[in-house]
Amino acid sequence: MKTPVFTGASVAIVTPFNEDFSVNYEKLADLIELQIAGGTSAITICGTTGEASALDDAEHKECIRFAVEKVAGRIPVIAGTGSNDTAYAIQLSKYAQEVGADALLQVTPYYNKTTQAGLIRHFTAVADSVDIPIILYNVPSRTGMSITADTYKTLSAHPNINGAKEASGNFTLIAQTLSKCGDELNIWSGNDDQAVPVMALGGKGVISVASNIAPRLVADMCKAALSGDFATAGRMQTEYFDFFNDIFCEVNPIPIKAAMNMAGMNVGSLRMPLCEIGADHAELLKKTLTRLNII
Repeated sequence: MKTPVFTGASVAIVTPFNEDFSVNYEKLADLIELQIAGGTSAITICGTTGEASALDDAEHKECIRFAVEKVAGRIPVIAGTGSNDTAYAIQLSKYAQEVGADALLQVTPYYNKTTQAGLIRHFTAVADSVDIPIILYNVPSRTGMSITADTYKTLSAHPNINGAKEASGNFTLIAQTLSKCGDELNIWSGNDDQAVPVMALGGKGVISVASNIAPRLVADMCKAALSGDFATAGRMQTEYFDFFNDIFCEVNPIPIKAAMNMAGMNVGSLRMPLCEIGADHAELLKKTLTRLNII
């Protein structure tokens, strides 16, 4: 049995920028404190929501180091160190371990992609290079490929592969994976709008975009589900459906950064090729956030 890196809600934290698009570390510190105070169970830094692909190598490493230093052991820090270049993924992963990250998030290789055999070799090579837990990240809408249940089964035998962030939206895959892997692979939802159903199948929580602006809401929803109170958890999942849906009305993290700025959190803009939210979507998002008293 593998003890999960965390249970509950981990925030896939945004990377705030200054007006000149440099990383705003002072604001990042504030966001980390907000998350810890709001009941978030872990900080996931330099993921998709953190615009990791738009950070240069020095920024990527400094964001990881800074988060570890700021969190100071209060909750786990999960460092996004995935790449479509296995050698670079290993380099980043070793660095993250050196500066004290508690776990790593490893996305499937994108663009060049690979076969299932290639996935096994890629993730095994990364896992062999470190001594901290790895969470695999399956997000076919971005990478163009998916991990199969059989591949999950093979990878679950590695002692450093702790689990998977499942953002495929494929509940059959999730159920098959849990059936094949049992307690040897923990599963977290990668989609806020599917968090409770995934936990109903045996998932350990969610790596959440919504937590950026509503940490207590997501933490409480997960707490209810993980304690077996699915009546409460299900009500929260459906009551806030529009919120969980509308923060993905455009490519993540465009809407969540817009929402945070509407809430006065001043996280700055996005790095190109991402751009500001469209006017119609901005109005939709503002109405939803206001109606649900999130802003």
